[in-house]
Amino acid sequence: MAAVLFDFSGTLFRVESTESWLSAVLDEAGLALTGPELKEAAAALEAAGALPGGADPVAVPEELAGLWAVRDKSAEQHRAAYTGLCRRVPLPGPALHDALYERHMSPAAWSPYQDAADVLSTLRERGIGVGVVSNIGWDLRPVFREHGLDAYVDAYVLSYEHGVQKPDPRLFSAACEELGAEPRQVLMVGDDRTADGGAAALGCRVHFVDHLPVAQRPDALLPVLDLVG
Repeated sequence: MAAVLFDFSGTLFRVESTESWLSAVLDEAGLALTGPELKEAAAALEAAGALPGGADPVAVPEELAGLWAVRDKSAEQHRAAYTGLCRRVPLPGPALHDALYERHMSPAAWSPYQDAADVLSTLRERGIGVGVVSNIGWDLRPVFREHGLDAYVDAYVLSYEHGVQKPDPRLFSAACEELGAEPRQVLMVGDDRTADGGAAALGCRVHFVDHLPVAQRPDALLPVLDLVG
């Protein structure tokens, strides 16, 4: 293998819990909910699918269905889709919905999986190119920099910057081109069998990991090192 492409959320990084996300924004706003109120609001936000990188919506409202399907093609659509879901949950302040969206883009909202640094640094040592291919509506590069992983990434190919979202093969093709690698010499690693599996249409090899909390997935990325040889 000449290069490895990685998904972002659920593959290299995991977003904080919905309760942590809400608590951080309430604290910043100087607002408070009781313990039961916090848990109830967090559960409602999770069911709504309001946290990008978190759980999918239990049901997408009809009026948001069209936007939801293309949410990762632009920053504007991404924000509109997720704040639209968020606003379906009553919160103790009208500005909190936008504040929650801003919070999820901060490096503090994300934690790298425990083996991510070792795997990425080993790939660098072996001279294997590394790309990050993500369906996303904002610039995740600061997250990698803050957590010390940016030095191991050779290319970022983000859906909102290309107007194309996975599983469209064009996004993976752009990543291969940036890395100067033929698709058949590239491994795609992700947690979404539909979205990330789109790389197979180009001839890339695909490997999947489970989207689990960081503490529950300490070493799922390590097999990548064996797959690339």
